[in-house]
Amino acid sequence: MKQSRSIHPAMLKMCAAISLALVTVTAGAAEQKFIVETDRIIVKYKDSVPDSKGAAKAAKAAIKADRKAKLDRAGQEFGMTVAESHAIATGAHVFKLNGRKHLKEVEKLAAEMMARDPDIEYAEPDRIMTHMATANDPYYAQQWHYTDATGGLRLPTAWDKSTGLGVVVAVIDTGYRPHADLSGQHLAGYDFISSATIGNDGNGRDSDPSDPGDQVAAGECYAGSPARNSSWHGTHVAGTVAAKTNNSLGVAGVAYNAKMVPVRVLGKCGGYTSDIADAITWSSGGTVSGVPANANPAKVLNLSLGGSGACDATTQTAINGARSRGSVVVVAAGNDNMNVSNASPANCSGVIAVAATGKTGGRASYSNYGTLVDVAAPGGDGSYSVISTLNSGTSAPGSDNYAGYQGTSMATPHVAGVAALMFAAKPTLTPDQVESMLKSTARAFPATCSGCGTGIVDATAAVNAAIGGTTTPTGPTVNETESNNTTGTANLVSTSGTTVNGVMGSSTDTDYFRVDLPAGKTLSAAMTPNSSSDYDLYVYNSAGTLLSRSENGTGAMDSVSSANTGTTASIRYVRVVYYSGGTGATSGKYTLKLSW
Repeated sequence: MKQSRSIHPAMLKMCAAISLALVTVTAGAAEQKFIVETDRIIVKYKDSVPDSKGAAKAAKAAIKADRKAKLDRAGQEFGMTVAESHAIATGAHVFKLNGRKHLKEVEKLAAEMMARDPDIEYAEPDRIMTHMATANDPYYAQQWHYTDATGGLRLPTAWDKSTGLGVVVAVIDTGYRPHADLSGQHLAGYDFISSATIGNDGNGRDSDPSDPGDQVAAGECYAGSPARNSSWHGTHVAGTVAAKTNNSLGVAGVAYNAKMVPVRVLGKCGGYTSDIADAITWSSGGTVSGVPANANPAKVLNLSLGGSGACDATTQTAINGARSRGSVVVVAAGNDNMNVSNASPANCSGVIAVAATGKTGGRASYSNYGTLVDVAAPGGDGSYSVISTLNSGTSAPGSDNYAGYQGTSMATPHVAGVAALMFAAKPTLTPDQVESMLKSTARAFPATCSGCGTGIVDATAAVNAAIGGTTTPTGPTVNETESNNTTGTANLVSTSGTTVNGVMGSSTDTDYFRVDLPAGKTLSAAMTPNSSSDYDLYVYNSAGTLLSRSENGTGAMDSVSSANTGTTASIRYVRVVYYSGGTGATSGKYTLKLSW
């Protein structure tokens, strides 16, 4: 406990510093409005694929004349011109349109392009994402979000076992401002904003990820958009992840001995999907054409950003690549008090989607929710905000300061920081193990938080699980028994640690397994398909409500978990579904491990 005692006095000094340094920011959690226009479209051809490191092989070449002619004719149908811009690491091309168009118009253009050219794998709008924070008056001179027994992260006792040493976290955001409380915490990053207008720095992509400010005038982002001062959003997020601690200054970071790679993707009015996808690839150690290799690949990627709509193919491809390189992708659920199924990239497969709670431990009034949310963490609500590092400039950079913000943007770096603590404690963890442990160790909500995942992330319990819980119980191995295509005919699994040998009999097959989950236990299910097949994994309650899903790619393991926070046993149905690949006794094999 020596370390814990040494930290607490410093934290008292930090509180005093905060009370003197806090700036006043706009009161109230203003509604986040998604940007529904874009001036770009992404086109991916079937013969353009990324290699094993993420670099696009065929995408580097210019578009062939016959293909470009088909794109041009599709554009003419809707009064749009289509100009080639650049290729991205997923193998896709980005094209500029003649001005901003509504997303629905660009979706129609995409459909027309695909109809005219069967060589196109997909076409989709290059949507503009925005950061997921809203500001509130910072009245508090303490970081309740770490220590509060009801609504906090239960962080200090985790520091006795891990401080994040040796782990790299990528903060994919607005960039960074130099700050005394972040001194020495940043490694070399990159600016992936390809538009000089959005970047607000006079150029496109470059090696300088510093934040020049993202102030906008009224109507600058879309018709009726409000004026807004520079947010310094990435700097605030970075402080929560890894601000220096026990230095008698400012605030503490969750993983204060971790290092951060600042990756700039958001500027004035947000940032493009294509730039964010390249940033995800590069941050996790993949190759992006024209960009120097990342000398410090990140084990944890923090994306406190998002927009509306389904998960797009461009982002999902980048996320799949990051996960294949061993990186955990943590994403803000969004601030629109709606189902996260309509908020991207939180609704993408393989991410850890984070909802926000307030000091009471209940769902923050603005937080998105739904079955795709994995866990929750403190994001602030009402008069309680998350305090972190900031800058005093309203437009251009000013001096160091601290402020309280609210949002799922603020909840997300809490979870990213805890993931860094887990990796420092057990470097061999996989992304699926990190997600499973975060979900299974999360504590029950002390207040109403429907659709907020398995619970509030518990830093101490998660670190303990990482140190001693990387193995699951060993149980019997059994064969699937057909027919089990409905919940009524589901195979009953009654022993924790059971491995099921299953078979996808046909492309329409689906297999159900029933677990009577004891009170207080968390079900963990891991399904591994054969190497040439893609099967997906879902878990439902007794009423048939979807609780969790995993939809990874060919040959990749899917894992889900579901906690029973009640006082009696509760039924869970685990379902394996065919998506693509082999079928039958030889080519349709998979294994399913069920533990609780």
